[in-house]
Amino acid sequence: MKYRRFGKTELSMPVISCGGMRYQHKWDDVPWCEVPREGQENIEKLLGRALDLGINHIETARGYGSSEMQLGFALKHFPRDSYILQTKVAPQKDPKEFRKVFEKSMKYLQHDYVELFSLHGINNRDLMEYALCPGGCLEEAYKLKEEGRVKHIGFSTHASNTEITEIIERGNFDYVNLHWYLIAQLNGPSIEAAAKKDMGVFIISPNDKGGRLYNPPQKMVDLCDPLEPMAFNDLFCWANPNVHTISCGAARPSDFDTHVKALEHYDEAESVIASTLEKIYAEVARFGGPDWHDTWHTGLPEWDTVPGEINVKDVVRLWTWAKALDLEDFAKWRYNMLGTADHWFPGNIVKDYDEKKMHEALRNSPHAEKISNILKESRILFEDTTIPRLSRS
Repeated sequence: MKYRRFGKTELSMPVISCGGMRYQHKWDDVPWCEVPREGQENIEKLLGRALDLGINHIETARGYGSSEMQLGFALKHFPRDSYILQTKVAPQKDPKEFRKVFEKSMKYLQHDYVELFSLHGINNRDLMEYALCPGGCLEEAYKLKEEGRVKHIGFSTHASNTEITEIIERGNFDYVNLHWYLIAQLNGPSIEAAAKKDMGVFIISPNDKGGRLYNPPQKMVDLCDPLEPMAFNDLFCWANPNVHTISCGAARPSDFDTHVKALEHYDEAESVIASTLEKIYAEVARFGGPDWHDTWHTGLPEWDTVPGEINVKDVVRLWTWAKALDLEDFAKWRYNMLGTADHWFPGNIVKDYDEKKMHEALRNSPHAEKISNILKESRILFEDTTIPRLSRS
């Protein structure tokens, strides 16, 4: 295993983390007696495999159903000093409720403290205020730190890059969990802002939200050869020195194998991916134009200022990678989640809209006419029966 200093926490963080979103029995709290023995044994084997590999950062959340409870029992089989434990709790309007939820997390985890504690899903300005206002949830988290219940405080987010950077600048966080990988690079400035604050950076879901790379289209397989697409994406993330760890949401012990194999190229990540990246960007240019990769997002408004609250930015992103890498099935899945789970998938799919108002909304884009056509094409290409999000499927 390779390790990186996790910012000001001074923790030695494995560059692969064990995410706890995919191995739980159910997406709801259930009595311990309802957890199947074979499912619990799988978690124990998965954790044993992770720790054997040196993947000693284990991450979960109050919102991950029975994950915390099952971890609480499974971790009894391992020495407390052999792992770094992280959980996450969503900010609440009432900080007292926030603390109550934290206490429930700790009860399920059966731990006195966690090394890493995140304010989970600061995804919009209302949640920012719940977290950052005087007397809010961040202050409550610091009380928990004073009590020795948590060692380091961070936040996870699906917000826009502008909002994430603002949170980094306004708050006093030790680390951040955010999205950034090949097909979602807009949070690059937030990573730079975090580096200036000496914050740890944890990459959320590079394999699933990064294109469902465990089941990649043949075109992507061919472009990444001889690397597997997941390994290429890992190396893409590791080539950024300000990224410290990437999540592997394992469901079985073997799910770590591809990522561990990618470590063979860790020390020369940037040079190993260079030729593949050039081929991928050439495909982006073939469909979007020579400067498309660098400028497609320029001047695009956020969803809440667009007619019909259409998430233009994400629709154009999904169109780009569906065309360039044949990630059409992935794009359809993500597109149809827009507007289905409040702030987790903000904005809407393409619906009927006022052309004049949309033209005005796109006025600052150098590709306004092309993007107008992409919206119309995406409506035909992606629209389908709404697909439930992972936590409800």
